[in-house]
Amino acid sequence: MNYFLNRAKELEQELIAMRRELHSYAELGFDLPKTNAFVTEKLRSYGYEPKTVGKAGVTCTVGKGGKVLLLRADMDALPMPEESGMPYAAQNGHCHSCGHDCHTAMLLIAAKMLKEKEGELKGTVKFMFQPAEELLAGAAAMVEDGILENPKVDVALGLHISVGMDDTRSGIIRYIPGVANNSGDAIRISIQGHGVHGSKAYLGVDAINIAAHTIIALQEILALEIPSTQPAVVLVGKMEGGSSCNSVADTASLEISVRTNSVETRNFLKKRIKEIAESVASTYRGTATVEHMYGMPPLVNDPDFAREMGRYAAEMLPQGDVEEIGPSGGGEDFAVVAEKVPGAMIYLGVGSTAEGYCHPGHDPKMKVNEEALYVGSATYAQCAVRYLEENC
Repeated sequence: MNYFLNRAKELEQELIAMRRELHSYAELGFDLPKTNAFVTEKLRSYGYEPKTVGKAGVTCTVGKGGKVLLLRADMDALPMPEESGMPYAAQNGHCHSCGHDCHTAMLLIAAKMLKEKEGELKGTVKFMFQPAEELLAGAAAMVEDGILENPKVDVALGLHISVGMDDTRSGIIRYIPGVANNSGDAIRISIQGHGVHGSKAYLGVDAINIAAHTIIALQEILALEIPSTQPAVVLVGKMEGGSSCNSVADTASLEISVRTNSVETRNFLKKRIKEIAESVASTYRGTATVEHMYGMPPLVNDPDFAREMGRYAAEMLPQGDVEEIGPSGGGEDFAVVAEKVPGAMIYLGVGSTAEGYCHPGHDPKMKVNEEALYVGSATYAQCAVRYLEENC
């Protein structure tokens, strides 16, 4: 058996215990005091000298000189009450239903194993424990705060769990060369009309009417302005306006999710949403202000690097347990890192529907097969060591 696979299996109970403790914290965004302290203390106990990066990120390195490979795990939870029924479920109204507790625990065990093998490393491994992935802001913040410098990162690898689908059987590693995840942007349209009593509606400007026409007009972008071969979503997920049934609403707002896997299409959609919102509002005698709340680019894995990581995983795992797959529709702010250096996100199956894991990510009932997590730790370490051996 491969050294890292065997060693990670030996450390499995420590891994599961860490995952459960992190799971119970379920902290949000950049506000991760317990999680940050836990990660920092564990790294110190393994012989590292961890440093805080920006608001809540943590980093450290192992090895010396040569190429620098970055290993990344995100740490934040989602703002939804947990419904898993597990004894270690979070009780604070938050939920680790995207698996970031798993990512953090797996990378901690990988860090422990790599520290044990530090004398044999051919280069440097840098760790990136990242906050605020669910806000699509944490990776960009850590890049801005210098995570890719001192030492300068050459390549970056992330790992994400997959669960609750037909093709996410426990222990499988999957990778995607090229475009892997869609961009994700949140846009708010604030509409200003003029409120009056309903009996004199002709004297007012109905902001809700403007909002309704704007929603219809936005959908025509997809029908008439985007090639049918180009994936794109413009979803109005939230609408607010008005205060009573007998008054013309003076204000309304729309919040929109925009997704695509093309940088060009992303820029086009943002431009057209602004143009349409302003022109529709003007047509009906109101005004519209368009605000880009947050967003990130599509995740584009470096094809050669992604396949290289898949090859190293295949050296370790049984035949058939490593697969190349096509793009996913979700968003992932690791995209910001992969814009700066060659990078790849790989995926670990932690439970399929056939295995009884029927709730996917972002479902408050989500559970994972903890017995598959050691494969993630081993994959982090194996890919890091083999990359440095081949490229330093």
